[in-house]
Amino acid sequence: MKRNEFLKSLGFGTIALVAGEGLLSCGMNMDAAVAPNVTDGEFINALEIPETINGTTPLVAQSIQDELLTGKKVMVQGYHNGILGPTFRVQKGSNINIAFQNKMSEHSNVHWHGLVVPAEMDGHPEQMVMPNESFNIQFPINQQAGTSWYHPHIHKTTAKQVAQGLAGLFIVESPEEKALNLPSGSYEIPLIIQDKRLTTDGSIKYNPTMMEVMSGYMGETILVNGTYKPFLNVATRFYRFRVLNGSSARIYNLALSNGADFYVIGSDGGILPQPEKVKNLMVSSGERADILIDFSTLKVGEQVYLINETFSTMGTSQGTQSYKIIDFIVKNQESDTFKMPSSLIPVPKIAGSSKTRKFTITMDMMAMSGGMHKINGKVYDSNRVDETVSFGATETWEFDNSTGDEAHPMHIHGVQFQVVSRIGGRNTIFPQEKGWKDTVLVAPSEKVQVIMKFEQKGKFVFHCHNLEHGDDGMMLNFEVK
Repeated sequence: MKRNEFLKSLGFGTIALVAGEGLLSCGMNMDAAVAPNVTDGEFINALEIPETINGTTPLVAQSIQDELLTGKKVMVQGYHNGILGPTFRVQKGSNINIAFQNKMSEHSNVHWHGLVVPAEMDGHPEQMVMPNESFNIQFPINQQAGTSWYHPHIHKTTAKQVAQGLAGLFIVESPEEKALNLPSGSYEIPLIIQDKRLTTDGSIKYNPTMMEVMSGYMGETILVNGTYKPFLNVATRFYRFRVLNGSSARIYNLALSNGADFYVIGSDGGILPQPEKVKNLMVSSGERADILIDFSTLKVGEQVYLINETFSTMGTSQGTQSYKIIDFIVKNQESDTFKMPSSLIPVPKIAGSSKTRKFTITMDMMAMSGGMHKINGKVYDSNRVDETVSFGATETWEFDNSTGDEAHPMHIHGVQFQVVSRIGGRNTIFPQEKGWKDTVLVAPSEKVQVIMKFEQKGKFVFHCHNLEHGDDGMMLNFEVK
């Protein structure tokens, strides 16, 4: 049963559905009901830039005080001195050796989202680190340069821990990438975009209702790198932004407020074959994008916002608001020696698929006590291996959301894949999907095929990265052997 049909069966008619279903007394979290409250007022807080560390720096998950709203110190969760965590910056070919300590009151772990690492280091939901215990994380970096991230992955509490602040970037560099002479140093900026629902004292509230599990939990406050209403002073030159959608469910359709073009140069797992000029860029939960913005056409004193533009292809709970995310203020006139290259880093096409596996994404509205979200009719069971894959095999996986009315960003652990096709719905492969990926957005009415080679043995999961959907059971195990 589709979501609209289910709501009508409860007695909510067409008018309520068109109005965003905000009339539901049970706290339905529609995008229209919980709209980002950032359209008015000045952007008054300088963007926080996470500290950069190497691949041997210890990592501590802990509850700690931070200030999300001006003048209000609250308890959050983070991996360092406040909300979120530091940015790892490591080199291709290096070895990671991180002492992880869990100082929280509940069990946790670390999933290295986008990194192809041994199964025992991946952060599978079974790999729990109990309170006040430690775990030594070791793995080699054997993949192309790209922007990955890290966050907890404990079944049923992933969304809560990420929402409370446990997340951070993990950047891999390579000689091939450095040879492109892309903007770097103070001209290379991480943007971790998240929505939060805050209480009146400024603390993070996470308590989704059944209806909010159905749609995904969305908040009224947009943070960038943990900063509320952020601004960034820029010069008249190109900047590189490494963008992460770290929200649990909200999708962003990024654009510039002046309608200017910008350039996509990288996807989840690495640099694209050539720059892609765009006016907007849709990024779902868990996805990353490497973009270049040229401020040279602006004058000192001018400003431009990174905004979310409205969109209409993601079902009933997303895309109805346009709002500002961050304010770029031109402060300095500079000459820029950077020239946009015509080509970047080749992406060899994966070929020779030996098998196609089909996964139907459904939502069972009658399973109201949990487990509404299913893959091939199944909800997650840690004791069950759902798919067995031969080590070294190349396979095509198809995610079928053709009967659904909600979007599902599908994430596969332990691999990098390439998008082969999208049939129905938006019916195209987008610029940010022309490189290496680990998460792909499957919109309503779409079937999306991806191809990958399995080069890590062991037990992994794949799941919807709408974290409420994943915690509700939209996740399966696969084993490579």
